[in-house]
Amino acid sequence: MKKFLLFALLFTLLGGTTATHAQNEGIWEGYDGEWGHVSSQLIALAEAIPADKYAWRPAPGVRSVSEVYMHIAIANFYLLSVTGPKMPADLTSGDLEKTVTAKPDVIRWLKRSLDAVKTARAQLKPGDLERKVKIQGKVVTVDGMYLRIIIHDNEHMGQLVAYARMNGIVPPWSQTGPAKKD
Repeated sequence: MKKFLLFALLFTLLGGTTATHAQNEGIWEGYDGEWGHVSSQLIALAEAIPADKYAWRPAPGVRSVSEVYMHIAIANFYLLSVTGPKMPADLTSGDLEKTVTAKPDVIRWLKRSLDAVKTARAQLKPGDLERKVKIQGKVVTVDGMYLRIIIHDNEHMGQLVAYARMNGIVPPWSQTGPAKKD
């Protein structure tokens, strides 16, 4: 009986269920794993939030749901451009954060930006991460820029989780079954 209890405890602690594995996919697996993790969470939450909540904001003057997602997308493209890749040709207006508000359009921009970061990083050659670039009067490494991108996306992930919960939406990765409410 003791062996069974020890096995059950180890199985649980090591993530022996598919749901636990899916929740932790990419965690502790370096930058690429963490990027995959935050990207999948951002997309899953964007898809879980109903279209009529994309205009919701917690208070006047604070970014709406769609504005936060567009802010992430635009920042991903901008920060990435500092490392070399060009800004998308159709990112022509500084107002996209406020004018792209429809859920399908927002998700399309978000996915494009996440894919752009993943693709650009995958194409780096040895030594590229140590290359110096300039941003806001500072000289930093390309590695530092990628770190800023992932941290920025995670910061806004926390904001979006709070937005979702304020609207009664449980993030998909927090659910273990269709009826779970936490």
